[in-house]
Amino acid sequence: MRMVDINMKVLFLCAENSARSIMAQALLNYHGDGQYQVYSAGTHPSKVDERTVAAISHFGLPTDNLTSKSYTKYTDIQFDYVITLCDSLNSECEQSISGQNCLHWHFPEPKSRKDANPFEKTLQEINERITLFLTELGQCQSSAITPTVFYKSLADNIRLKTLLLIAVEHEICVCELMVALEQESQPKVSRHLAQLKKAGILSDRKQQKWVFYSLNPTLASWMKQVITSTVVNEPHFIENELNRLNQMGDRPSRKAQCCE
Repeated sequence: MRMVDINMKVLFLCAENSARSIMAQALLNYHGDGQYQVYSAGTHPSKVDERTVAAISHFGLPTDNLTSKSYTKYTDIQFDYVITLCDSLNSECEQSISGQNCLHWHFPEPKSRKDANPFEKTLQEINERITLFLTELGQCQSSAITPTVFYKSLADNIRLKTLLLIAVEHEICVCELMVALEQESQPKVSRHLAQLKKAGILSDRKQQKWVFYSLNPTLASWMKQVITSTVVNEPHFIENELNRLNQMGDRPSRKAQCCE
């Protein structure tokens, strides 16, 4: 697997730096998780299109510091990758910008697209190319858990609350879940835990006679974010369950209350 320098510099270049290159900058900043220094610029920069900002915000990505800039601001920087996003700039990096690797990705100008929601569709198309780019660099791998399996796992109230409780507690055992969820049936709780483990969402560890469950460390970051953001935005959803769990005290006193 190819290793990526945390200081790798990537420049996205298009004509106006008002839509496509801004989207690419926001997406690589998000997916790269701090592993890249990401820039965008234009040969004839104009103000960032409000529809660009709206589309980025619609997908839950940060829009801070996304401004239109001229490529001349970066002529003294040696980039690892210069990526042009429109046909008119196919040779721009060889002529004006210093880039160790020059790539060309063509995407239609969203302002000229005739279909519905052109900015959102352009963002999604660039998103697909960004994730492929990261996969080629060995920095992004497809999750073994499909979205269908993941969301189906959240569709049951016991499984959903279990995941939220684990997000708070970091790990939890069957007996603790039985108390928190007011479930008298250990087989029922165990069955749901087994389903979550089989789906790849949970992992477990054994300690003496107890088995503790936690979120699978290889779980895709966006899946973890779905779980944790639910805890943050809907704190009352598991308030009673957490109160019952807290009444058990801390470990090891909890273990004394757990079933044999």
